[in-house]
Amino acid sequence: ASIGERTFVYGLPELQRTAIQQAKNIANPGCFATAIQLGLLPLAAKSLLTDVYTTGITGSTGAGQSLSSTSHFSWRANNIQAYKTLDHQHIQEIGQSLAQLQGNGKADLHFVPWRGDFTRGIFVTSVISSDWSIDALYDLYEAYYAGHAFTHVSKSNIDLKQVVNTNKCLIHIEKQGNKIAIHSVIDNLLKGAVGQAVQNMNLMFEIEETTGLHLKANYF
Repeated sequence: ASIGERTFVYGLPELQRTAIQQAKNIANPGCFATAIQLGLLPLAAKSLLTDVYTTGITGSTGAGQSLSSTSHFSWRANNIQAYKTLDHQHIQEIGQSLAQLQGNGKADLHFVPWRGDFTRGIFVTSVISSDWSIDALYDLYEAYYAGHAFTHVSKSNIDLKQVVNTNKCLIHIEKQGNKIAIHSVIDNLLKGAVGQAVQNMNLMFEIEETTGLHLKANYF
């Protein structure tokens, strides 16, 4: 993307690390966009995506610093709400990355985001149809993310406390019949925002990618 005379590279290292290393300007991805894409990139790389049905829940910090009725604690406590159903601003951003991997194979993303009763973190689940076995899917994901320091594939159930306060993304896959559910979790303030910005800065300046990001999850 370009703004005036400045050209920006999309800053998702798991998608295009080399381009980031050579960039002068980075466009840092959105938080939902990061969580959803990390769950789908290996499938897009094999052109396996057509219709994708995604739900995702985010904490109150996903709304930013400005006070609003739906970010106030008294509203969020013991409450949940869908918003921007099928019309979230990150859908186009995600579509561009998936198209970059799939070429002419278009993936239609149907996304319903939720506001959750917690402060930090994003939990996303994407459902697709596939005849691939669960073992083959895990092999695909593990191969794709080999060498990526912050994205990990887990065969056990995942939850927000494993990633909040870290720059990590955890991915878990389940299958019933020909339906595949891909779960991914991140901290929206770190891997979904400033942590990823630091990761991109490290790559741009040829610093060890994990510098400043050796963080311990709240779970431990």
